[in-house]
Amino acid sequence: MKQNTSDNTQIKSNTLFQTKILTEIAIFSALSAVLYALRPFSLPYGGAVTLGSMVPVMWLSLRRGIRVGIIAGAIFGVLALFIDVLLLGASSVVATPFQAVLEYPVASGLLGLAGIFHRKTVNFAIAGAALSVLLKFLVHYFVGVFVWYYVYAFPAYGQWIFPAVYNGSFLIVEFIVSAILLTILVKRGTLDYRL
Repeated sequence: MKQNTSDNTQIKSNTLFQTKILTEIAIFSALSAVLYALRPFSLPYGGAVTLGSMVPVMWLSLRRGIRVGIIAGAIFGVLALFIDVLLLGASSVVATPFQAVLEYPVASGLLGLAGIFHRKTVNFAIAGAALSVLLKFLVHYFVGVFVWYYVYAFPAYGQWIFPAVYNGSFLIVEFIVSAILLTILVKRGTLDYRL
């Protein structure tokens, strides 16, 4: 009888934990989307300096791990696509369905790789942010080189240079904002978690 009670308690505990994680994924994906919509600066073909929109996904990844972060990031990417279509128009942000998938759910899902640096220190949090933003940049860069360049044909700027300048112009600022906010969150102990 005691074994059965212990098993039931373990099942309830696991169910509670999974429900809590799913709730956190939904909340932090939505929070990232809200922060993404609040943008002091937008570029004409997608991309913006936001109020730290990548931080909730990175924070969740650092707190709960890579898998949770990637899922939250991909959901955030889908929401960001809808926001960009509403604010900029579909023709400005979608060249092909393949490009839209790469630049939104895939690129934003990579923010979840911040969780590789799962230790709760400032240096690890900044390293996680740097890695995930770098990978996000590389996705946007290669899509710019192999898709956007041919859609808009920017010959004066160069196929290899323009995507780097365009995407780097907002992602460097986004990284700095993210690093500052993650530093504050780590110093306040917000990465600690309980069941």
